[in-house]
Amino acid sequence: MIKSTKSVGIIGTGSFVPEKVLTNNDLEKLVDTSDEWILKRTGISERRVLDDDTPNYTMGIEAANRALEDAGLKAEDIDLIILSTEAPDYMSPSMACIIQGAIGAVNATAFDLNAACTGFIYSLSVAQQFIANGVYKHALVIGCEGLSKIVDWEDRNTCILFGDAAGAVVLGEVEEGYGILDSFLGSNGAEGMNITIPNLYVSEEEKEKRVNEKYNTLWMDGKEVFKFAVKAMSTATMHVLDNLNMDINELDFIFPHQANTRIIDGAIKKLGITDDKIHYIINKYGNISSASIPVAMDEAKREGKLKKDDKMVLVAFGGGLTWGSMAVKWFK
Repeated sequence: MIKSTKSVGIIGTGSFVPEKVLTNNDLEKLVDTSDEWILKRTGISERRVLDDDTPNYTMGIEAANRALEDAGLKAEDIDLIILSTEAPDYMSPSMACIIQGAIGAVNATAFDLNAACTGFIYSLSVAQQFIANGVYKHALVIGCEGLSKIVDWEDRNTCILFGDAAGAVVLGEVEEGYGILDSFLGSNGAEGMNITIPNLYVSEEEKEKRVNEKYNTLWMDGKEVFKFAVKAMSTATMHVLDNLNMDINELDFIFPHQANTRIIDGAIKKLGITDDKIHYIINKYGNISSASIPVAMDEAKREGKLKKDDKMVLVAFGGGLTWGSMAVKWFK
């Protein structure tokens, strides 16, 4: 349990998805697959992809500006920027620093954090501590993922899954009893090689996993990840609820990382809840990694679904292997 001295909550949300749509029918022309096969196995109908000559950080800039507008703050009011990504445009400078400069957040400390698809939960937890302990007043947390640039478009097991998007939130102090109520983070590096994206070093084992000598693409052991994901999502959700002595039926929403509808369905079955508490976006955006939770939250908020006093859990799993959850009482 992550304890804090001040109540910290989300006071603004924003998101951005590229205009270009890649449908399952489009993928039929690239690899040996079909719309029916993809939809049945993943729940994905289409995904958004960024143009090849457009940097991923541009999505983060748009999402950040929209979150600031929603929070009623200026960029100069931000003290901290944490950006979660597993597809950075540069190793240096960080995407957080690039976005800091682009939006004019001249007073902010900025850095990237990579916990793969769990990165948004990790980043929120880190930012919460800075605000709760009085180090900073406002933080901008961004999940920015351009996964279309790191998938192998000849590998039908992975290219059908991923899309591009960015989601952002602004954190600040809120009324006592609101905001982030509890957080939980986990890692298991012993099984980390079940999802890999090589960078400066490519082992012989990694080379054997990939076809056509595309060594810097994403590879995943789908069966092992599926088993891990269902268990991680259900146990992480119950961890924060048990810490708060809260019954799962008290929740108004669960915002999970959306990698596959079968994973979500398996987790909610274990939890004993119905899918009306999930705001699904995977059908139209695919797996957008650490951007999935903030994009879903922003969309739900804009549709008028989120109301003050709503109780929710944010939960994710990802490469590393990593997982995490967060219980939130909605403030705005």
